[in-house]
Amino acid sequence: MFRAAPLPWVLLAFTYYLLVALAERTPLAVVGQFLAPALKPVFAVGFLAAAWTQERGGKLQLKLLFRGFSSNLYVLIPLGIFFMAGMTISVLATTLVDGGNLVGLVSGTAQPSDEVWRSGRMQLAMLVGIACALPTILALWFAPALVVFDDANLVTALSTSTRAALANWRPLAVYALCLFVLGGLLPLLLISVLSMLHPVVASALAIFVLVPYAMILVVSMHVSDYVSYRDVFHPETPAHAPH
Repeated sequence: MFRAAPLPWVLLAFTYYLLVALAERTPLAVVGQFLAPALKPVFAVGFLAAAWTQERGGKLQLKLLFRGFSSNLYVLIPLGIFFMAGMTISVLATTLVDGGNLVGLVSGTAQPSDEVWRSGRMQLAMLVGIACALPTILALWFAPALVVFDDANLVTALSTSTRAALANWRPLAVYALCLFVLGGLLPLLLISVLSMLHPVVASALAIFVLVPYAMILVVSMHVSDYVSYRDVFHPETPAHAPH
């Protein structure tokens, strides 16, 4: 789907992340830091609507990114609040393991010492954070799609998404492993190689290799939200038009 319309997909993704960046760096950054995650399911609907439109031969337009603002917004906003609350609890839970070192690293307010890294507490805190965030991730995996395509309410969307994710845990585990390799290990490997080159060469390669790679991966992830929903909930019949 990305190969069929690369530039429109890149425009959609670039616009979304630009809006997120602006929301977190405006004079009202305190509000923006809460607003961006709260609106995440709303913009997720935009990518879902774009994928649905493309699959039916329609033209990808920028206005599709904002489709969620006219599609069951009264359910999508609570989904965003649920996501924000779940991830906040997951991050705060790591303080029980490392005393807040990971929180300080993520927020940029503190830099953990070498002793903390060597002790393994940071690594354990990361694992605890992932484990605590997993229920939230599974509950929201299919939830925006269920709201916009199946007109599900908040509780139905969250519970159905969780059941569907658990029922399909094997392909989701493979998906997560692929993201870990493609979105974590491979970029780190490329960055390590670039660090050994001349700064000018490294900067050029980063711009012409890493940036396009990251954009392709991010867009593919957004498209995969729609494809996975379609395969799980509508394997034989097409999904209904977004409400």
